[in-house]
Amino acid sequence: MAKDTRTRMLETTALLLRRRGYHGTSLNDILSASGAPRGSLYFHFPGGKDQLVVEVTRDSVEKVTQRLGEALAAEADPAVAVHHIYQAIGRMLEENEFTLGCPIAPVVLDAPADVPELADLCRSAFQEWIGLLQASFVKAGVPERRALALAVLVESSLEGLMVIARATRDRAPILAVADEVAALIESAVLGTGRLTRGVDATDAKLTLADR
Repeated sequence: MAKDTRTRMLETTALLLRRRGYHGTSLNDILSASGAPRGSLYFHFPGGKDQLVVEVTRDSVEKVTQRLGEALAAEADPAVAVHHIYQAIGRMLEENEFTLGCPIAPVVLDAPADVPELADLCRSAFQEWIGLLQASFVKAGVPERRALALAVLVESSLEGLMVIARATRDRAPILAVADEVAALIESAVLGTGRLTRGVDATDAKLTLADR
């Protein structure tokens, strides 16, 4: 069944944003790649490109949030769950031939400050993803502040590793780090690990508001 014009524009925009970012994706690119007539853009999206990008980004964030929540809920041991997440991202990159990474990273890097709603959406996405990871670690017995620091570590390493994997066209770095991060989380769950040598997790100054 043929997709309607609105759906084609949304899907095309999502793909172009992940490849080119906000500023690298023009309305002409979206219309050309989707095969949509120019008049249909403002019919479906009166706010133009910004409305289209915000809707696409919101949908992408919701999908990632759902998958992350499901992955964490599927395993009682957060170390195992996180290891599976790294593996899944490695597979995703291989399947798309290392052309697509995090759906919001290109938008963030373009820093579209003139679209406050988009900036807020990206910021809240990372807060939510980090929050899900933190909650999983806390549930397993990790102190809240340590859990937050670990959650930030996981999210930041995944974002960086996706860039490295795309540059090298190899998921090996992701799999290697997956083992190290899983071991660190397991250590924290068992209560034997330290965030930094000689510094207790309760001394950490990082708070939820700092994310």
